[in-house]
Amino acid sequence: MSDAFVTAIANVVSAQTDLSPAEVEELIETPPSSEMGDYAVPCFALARKWRKPPAAIAAELAAKIAPSEYLAKVENAGPYLNFFVNKRCLAEETLKRVATEGARYGTSNVGAGKTVVIDFSHPNIAKPFGIHHLRSTVIGNALRNVYRALGYHVVGINHLGDWGTQFGKLLAAWQRWGTGELTEDISVATLLQLYVRIHDEIENDPAVEEEARAWFRRLEQGDPEARRMWEVCRNVSLKEFNRVYEMLGITFESVAGESFYQDKIHDTLQRLQDKGLTTVSEGATIVDLKPWGMPPFIARRRDDASLYATRDLAAAEYRWSTYHFDKMLYVVDVAQSLHFQQLFKVLELMGYEWHARCAHVVFGRMLGLSTREGKVIFLEDVLNHSIELARKMVEEKNPDLPNKDEVAQQVGIGAVIFADLKRGRIKDYVFDWEEVLNPFGDTGPYLQYTHARFCSILRKAAQPVVMGGVDYARLSEAETVALIKAIAAFPRAVQQAARDYEPSIVSRALLDIADKANKFYEKHQVIGVEETTFHARLLLVDCTRQVLANGLRLLGIAAPEEM
Repeated sequence: MSDAFVTAIANVVSAQTDLSPAEVEELIETPPSSEMGDYAVPCFALARKWRKPPAAIAAELAAKIAPSEYLAKVENAGPYLNFFVNKRCLAEETLKRVATEGARYGTSNVGAGKTVVIDFSHPNIAKPFGIHHLRSTVIGNALRNVYRALGYHVVGINHLGDWGTQFGKLLAAWQRWGTGELTEDISVATLLQLYVRIHDEIENDPAVEEEARAWFRRLEQGDPEARRMWEVCRNVSLKEFNRVYEMLGITFESVAGESFYQDKIHDTLQRLQDKGLTTVSEGATIVDLKPWGMPPFIARRRDDASLYATRDLAAAEYRWSTYHFDKMLYVVDVAQSLHFQQLFKVLELMGYEWHARCAHVVFGRMLGLSTREGKVIFLEDVLNHSIELARKMVEEKNPDLPNKDEVAQQVGIGAVIFADLKRGRIKDYVFDWEEVLNPFGDTGPYLQYTHARFCSILRKAAQPVVMGGVDYARLSEAETVALIKAIAAFPRAVQQAARDYEPSIVSRALLDIADKANKFYEKHQVIGVEETTFHARLLLVDCTRQVLANGLRLLGIAAPEEM
């Protein structure tokens, strides 16, 4: 749902052009300064159709569009058509909508009846849940929350890396160096040590690799002992993963790792062969993708072992037949870009029209968290360290806070999540503890602190927030109007985040609201002013608190009422 002002602009521009209201909405921007207007429509898109310069088109449209209930003034500035809204009307429309919708503000039903499948997190069994898994986990979870808010049926899938030749190496390592029977009292750290040790052995003695492959063949053939040992590794890993997911507050609709698709691979390979897409190269079964500038898609190795690429192909087929999705998103780092280009091309060659509904949601790397030895850093350790730092911060600022441990957990975990989600996902970024927990920077604690500050104003006011009888003309100061405009822009930010697969759009919208909120608070007293002004400002405070809470929830971050 668009706000009334965007709708009004879209309708008046559409009436004077051959663009639909929806097409106009796509063009609407926010000018860099309020002196230039509240909204702007660039006219470049019309220049080619009308065969006129964009500036001439803007001038022509400005002359035709008259002020209205919502629009106080229309001006042209070069190629832009700038709209100035009725400020009293802006305040009334926006705050009434927030107060009425409450926790639903920012949501819509645009996705009603549609399904989005999101493949995210997917850590590898028998290895630690490392800090490098954070990005996929929190980006995927935020996108799931955003799509749900827009009315979509969302299926979050944790496609665990729980199959492959690495398990042959692990089982071979236990046979060489393990003591007694492999049981679930073993730790993931010990499994990792075994894996690293046999990997080093393979480097020095290729015969050890054949030993590992033999174990993997036993596993694929259903050997009872190999299967039992693999299940131990899987169960031990899942217990650790679930502990981290609980800290992050993340669940999944489906936890179906690569192993789930193992019995489906034969039929997938048969379909590839029936369509004449496979050839044999050096003993391996491949799909030749040279005509599309890509290396071959290896469907089966020469030793008949399956590959994760084929399991991904079988998974895609299964998900389509199960969910009939409108979108399927793979939240996987940039290193896998070629793999997904190959996967989507093979799906297209198989004749699946739904290949176009699949998208690789790419993200960059996290830098700045590494050890001198290059060892894996456990995500749980990072979260616990952040919670401890947050606890010290809370102790210093509010030692009498009754629920310090709970707030420290919310702030510490929120800080780590927001540090990832505040920037464009494609960018690499450096993880810096001082930046992450700064309550005065562009951070999670800053947003949470602003929310808590506005909750505090409401407590101190000790009066109910009312809509009836509010004089919205009292909300006309520059800082006040800027805050209301930021709040009004929030629903569009949520929709754009879904359209671009970009949670940072929500993060930036929240930072803008918090920045404008704090400037409003510094300039304008709420408690102790004339009654009519008090009730108008108190409503604004409550709406600000509500929108910050809504946005933090979309990002998977708690909104404490005290800090």
